Amino acid sequence: MQARKTKFPLTNLISSLSSIYMNSIEPERVQKIIANAGICSRREAEKLIEAGKVRVNGKTIELGTKALTTDAIFVNNKPILKAKETPITLILNKPKGIICSNSDPFATQTVFDLLPSDLQKKRLFCAGRLDKDSEGMLVITNDGALANQLTHPSANIIKRYRVTLNKDLKPNDIPKLLEGIEFEGDLLKADKIIPAPTDKEGDRRKLEVHLSHGKKREIRRLFEAHRYYVKKLVRIQIGKIQLKNIAKGGIKILSKKEIERLLG
Repeated sequence: MQARKTKFPLTNLISSLSSIYMNSIEPERVQKIIANAGICSRREAEKLIEAGKVRVNGKTIELGTKALTTDAIFVNNKPILKAKETPITLILNKPKGIICSNSDPFATQTVFDLLPSDLQKKRLFCAGRLDKDSEGMLVITNDGALANQLTHPSANIIKRYRVTLNKDLKPNDIPKLLEGIEFEGDLLKADKIIPAPTDKEGDRRKLEVHLSHGKKREIRRLFEAHRYYVKKLVRIQIGKIQLKNIAKGGIKILSKKEIERLLG
């Protein structure tokens, strides 16, 4: 006896396969999708969401919203690119007077203008910034996950700075700087403060300051809260990577091993 064939309409088959495919894609937090697309770091994406500048499928979202990578996600009214570029991470020796922004109508020059023309065409962003008057080591990448690792408060990645003050640092102020102070709504503190190498013996104006976090202009504001003025600030190390043999305005593209050392 011949077995009876069961008819299964093609439309039902397509619907079933589509359902299986969609269920295999796990929704992710939108800030993670934005960061992985190379738009900005995850923390910056969170700020954009809080500012109401991110839409998913036409709706402005709140922080914590999840979405699929197949959804229509817009940042500042522009769709994010779903195609991933080859990850690239570099360090730049930032000169004083240049801002860390992808675009600023009031700035004559940004750090991205210092990059070679082929890199200027890529979607890159800063993983942790330096203010306009500060100098030194700056990480630029299109890897959102790496940027999040470098900038997240829980990362505890040590960053070293050379600081020049307007006057000698009083020894009894060092414990206060390490303990921290509430200033302008933030708890500001240094992890370590030691004398920096100097040609002048007994010069207590030049210091090396270590931070494992990084609030906006934290070192400048920390010393300001204790009646000092920072005349010069240079970041010389992040994790285990030091700023060496790179001219001001110059760059170095990091290898995978160097990126691992960057994370400490």
